[in-house]
Amino acid sequence: MKILEIAALENWYKSNFQNNLSGRRILFEDISPLLNNLKSSEFEKSTLGYSEKNNPICKIKIGNGAKRILVWSQMHGNESTGTKAIFDLFQFFENPGMFQVECQRILDNCTIWFVPMLNPDGSDAFTRVNSNNIDLNRDAVALKAKESKLLRSVLEEFSPHFCFNLHDQRTIFNVEGTKNPATISFLAPSEDLERTLTKGRKETMSVIVEMNALLEKIIPGHIGRYTDEFYPTATGDNFQKLGHNTILIEAGHYYHDYKRDVVRKFNFYALLQGLLSIVDNPVHTNYKPYFSIPNNDKKCFDIIYRNVKVAEGSFLDIAYQYSYIVKDNELVLEKEEVTRGNLNGFIGHEEKDFKRKPPKSI
Repeated sequence: MKILEIAALENWYKSNFQNNLSGRRILFEDISPLLNNLKSSEFEKSTLGYSEKNNPICKIKIGNGAKRILVWSQMHGNESTGTKAIFDLFQFFENPGMFQVECQRILDNCTIWFVPMLNPDGSDAFTRVNSNNIDLNRDAVALKAKESKLLRSVLEEFSPHFCFNLHDQRTIFNVEGTKNPATISFLAPSEDLERTLTKGRKETMSVIVEMNALLEKIIPGHIGRYTDEFYPTATGDNFQKLGHNTILIEAGHYYHDYKRDVVRKFNFYALLQGLLSIVDNPVHTNYKPYFSIPNNDKKCFDIIYRNVKVAEGSFLDIAYQYSYIVKDNELVLEKEEVTRGNLNGFIGHEEKDFKRKPPKSI
């Protein structure tokens, strides 16, 4: 198992990440100039087609190797951390610095197609669904949406050996058995209700094992395993079943990082390590450590106020979650109460105990 050198990677990232993208709401107008500025000698750019509202959906190709890899992001418009990580990866290919050998190894051995923003309409509205209220990640069988049809056409034309399906997960998730937010979670999707360990799933798990090994050196205890319950209409499950090994990366919460401008770095690291794992291993059989990655749990709230006095001698805990609302073309956070009672055993990303000062923030 060849794991990237952490200190060198951190030094590279500080100086080279794509600093023209930040925040949670990433629109096509944000990525369009960056796509136009990609070096034509290294990247091939094309328009796959158009969204339901006639926004362009772009494809970027790099490399000419035998291993075919497909990467897409923002099939849910409000899940943009993977998009930022993709553009960090573009920066890597343009200026690898001390990682020139690793970069060339990827380009010589892989052909990679990227769809950085599959759902531009949902990105604009900051919604999970497209403009016709279709969840693209539950449209892999019916293929009602234009965006779903485009992704399927790419799959059929390219026939990738591996896919990276990039998502964001909610702040409710912690790593099981800990108080740590699930900052990155991985999934090797099931192909059937029985969650059979097929050859393809084992290969997918083996790549995840190396991605996890890298991240455990940087954010130990913050990596989880997303549920592998089989969803018959989900994209990852169907692509895996069709023989295209599909790795889901779910970007989650890190301390005080509601814009996910820290988490995008870990997402980028995982992508890069995953590509190198695919390149460097002729077979992918080291799957068993996948099951040592803790499951996701749902024990987190954005805010917990503890021991709030509601009547004389009566105290309880109140939990709040943030929702994201587009107002005057800006994304704003709004706090909403979601439950109250005895919340012992639950974790607040921010906590205030009214029987104890100062407030605790995590």
